Amino acid sequence: MSKKALITGITGQDGSYLAELLLEKEYEVHGIIRRASTFNTTRLDHIYSDPHFPKNKLFLHYGDLSDGSNLARLLGSIQPDEVYNLAAQSHVRVSFDAPEYTADITGTGTVRLLEAIREIGIKPRFYQASSSEMYGLVQEVPQKESTPFYPRSPYGCAKVYSYWVTVNYRESYGMHASNGILFNHESPRRGETFVTRKITRAAAHIKLGLQDKLFLGNLDSKRDWGYAKEYVEAMWLMLQQPEGDDYVVATNETHTIRECLEVAFARLDLDWKKYVEIDPRYYRPAEVDLLIGDYSKAKLKLGWEPKTTFKGLIELMTDADLKLLHDQISGKLTSRS
Repeated sequence: MSKKALITGITGQDGSYLAELLLEKEYEVHGIIRRASTFNTTRLDHIYSDPHFPKNKLFLHYGDLSDGSNLARLLGSIQPDEVYNLAAQSHVRVSFDAPEYTADITGTGTVRLLEAIREIGIKPRFYQASSSEMYGLVQEVPQKESTPFYPRSPYGCAKVYSYWVTVNYRESYGMHASNGILFNHESPRRGETFVTRKITRAAAHIKLGLQDKLFLGNLDSKRDWGYAKEYVEAMWLMLQQPEGDDYVVATNETHTIRECLEVAFARLDLDWKKYVEIDPRYYRPAEVDLLIGDYSKAKLKLGWEPKTTFKGLIELMTDADLKLLHDQISGKLTSRS
């Protein structure tokens, strides 16, 4: 009998890649999605028509991390072997504008899910999506599992709570629970408000004459950027281990936002300096200047390491955004003719 997995945040970048990975491994995959007035399953829709994926093994359920009773009902009905908690209000800048909501979903939502698992008496293996933003004002370079946290945003604070409550449930109740401390991970499926996707999308629009300027904040922020499709494999590997544990997932390289601009615009034979302007609105109240992760534990215990280079990742995203834009334009022209 195939394993069952439950994914919160399945409609996001990571959730869609993880769903694909698990389906390829012949899991029965269940995802929790929030009810909305419009369909928000764009990143998943291709799965139903792609012959590469097994049919009738992906199931979506309405739910929300703010509703513990519904989480318990779903868990009791599905009886999953593995639970991946990827849902969150995950935009750092937005967390300053909506700190209470961020705390409730990103922080308290995790304990609702853990408590629902405990109360109904099932014993799935549990993955918590932790974040490099927990390190914030970094106390050590590079950052590893033992590096102290110093979050610099409501989002980072909420993720620290989720991290420690996952450890607490592991130690208090013997749960197989793991934290994946993932550093920035990107892809063509990244949300358009995140800086890498904002850059690659703008470069494509500027190349085709559909945009004149790109407004950004601090170009000197340094991040450890990897490919999301590879990072979800690390999530799965954590839950295949004999015991739950905590792992940094990163590339051990750091690059500035300026470097991201250089790669994306050069890919399209553009000079980014002609199009980019600084807008103070995009500065955070408290900035995180440098993130770089040491993934040696994940390499040693999970056999995982990154494969895609920073340059390769940004070029892949830029190519995808240019193709997407071409397809949209040709689609509009076709529909008019």
